[in-house]
Amino acid sequence: MRTIAIINQKGGCGKTTTSINLAACLARLGQRALLVDMDPQGHCGVGLAVPEDQIERTIYDTLLEERDGSTARINEIVWQIASNFDLAPSNIRLAAFEQVFAGRPGREDRLRDALAKVSGNYDWAIIDCPPSVGLLTFNALRACDECLVPVETGFFSLHGLTKMMETLEEMRDRCDKEILIRVLPTLYDTRTKLAREVLSELRSKFREYLMESTVNFNTKLKEAASFGQPITEYDPGSRGYKDFVNLARELMGDRPIDIEPAPAEKLSRPAELVQRAKQLAQMTNFQFGRNTVTTTAPAEPVVVQEKIGEKIGGRFAESEEQTEAPAPAAKSAARSTREKIDAFYGVKRVGAEVVFSARFEEAKNVLIAGDFNNWSSVSTPMRTNGSPGEWFMSLPLQPGRYRYRFIVDGQWMTDPHNSYVEANQFGELNNIVEVD
Repeated sequence: MRTIAIINQKGGCGKTTTSINLAACLARLGQRALLVDMDPQGHCGVGLAVPEDQIERTIYDTLLEERDGSTARINEIVWQIASNFDLAPSNIRLAAFEQVFAGRPGREDRLRDALAKVSGNYDWAIIDCPPSVGLLTFNALRACDECLVPVETGFFSLHGLTKMMETLEEMRDRCDKEILIRVLPTLYDTRTKLAREVLSELRSKFREYLMESTVNFNTKLKEAASFGQPITEYDPGSRGYKDFVNLARELMGDRPIDIEPAPAEKLSRPAELVQRAKQLAQMTNFQFGRNTVTTTAPAEPVVVQEKIGEKIGGRFAESEEQTEAPAPAAKSAARSTREKIDAFYGVKRVGAEVVFSARFEEAKNVLIAGDFNNWSSVSTPMRTNGSPGEWFMSLPLQPGRYRYRFIVDGQWMTDPHNSYVEANQFGELNNIVEVD
């Protein structure tokens, strides 16, 4: 388990925002992520809509010794935020830690020992530290392998970074441990001359520490926090989402990727949802193999009258007769139903059934859940048709409107081949299919 401490004694630099969204993006990329809130203010829980009055046990209980009363393991106090994403919350009780453990031997190793007990359950532990340098922060440094310092691209942040780096170097020496220190520029507004100058100064003075990724100023990140959601759920088509996915990929050892930017003009709500679906499909490429999923539905073959449903977006209308017209250089032999299924990705009616077909090249298990099976995450597995990465399922659906999503190796995912979508209560997108 790789452990990263997010540290800066200056407030307002995006430390908690970085912690939440980095953990969420690691989880979205298939990594098992644990977010540890070591700030007594408990802002990670607030930013993820965890009701404070329902938090009975916190990270503080995992730091206690048996002589202090009831203790707990981290796996007993975590809240599951999303698939592969758990939160170890905190509250104001954590502020008593320094007083309770003052003078005790081993007080600086309490968090390290607690994380060691669950190291096999997670790939990453992200520690959100308090905006101060004390015993809680020292515990985080003793527990971590890497230290990430978010720095707002403003004058005062640049002025304070030198002091912060000196403090971290001193604390690292006291830890008697090799810790990799990285600097992450945040709240970067490319429109302002000051921000560009500060970033240039960071690159010249802290080149050996500076990360390639940069978190740009994005109002969607603030909106996501106000709704209690990580950016992966609130707006996976936003610039903030791209920035944090790039950060996660850089930490994982991969190169950042370029996501198709949203159009500058104001989009209608349906057009915005379609744009999000396309950008989600782009991210799917990098989770299950580059270029394994197309970002737009492939062109439908030319058809003439036969008797299968005609598909327009996610809608179906019964036509009198349709059969596929042969390509000019193709043979005119009739195609079997299986060949017709194999010839497309997306949603299509074949006879009395609706066929769902998708390509997830490196997936080991794909299921479909929706209104037609009460959103069961286990009852409707998709099948492969003999070609690696190609998955399909035929369902006898009655006329009506159905919402659905795919579950790919445990990850809930929008169908990248169907642009007929709507937002759900989790801030993500459901696909829609209408059978007439």
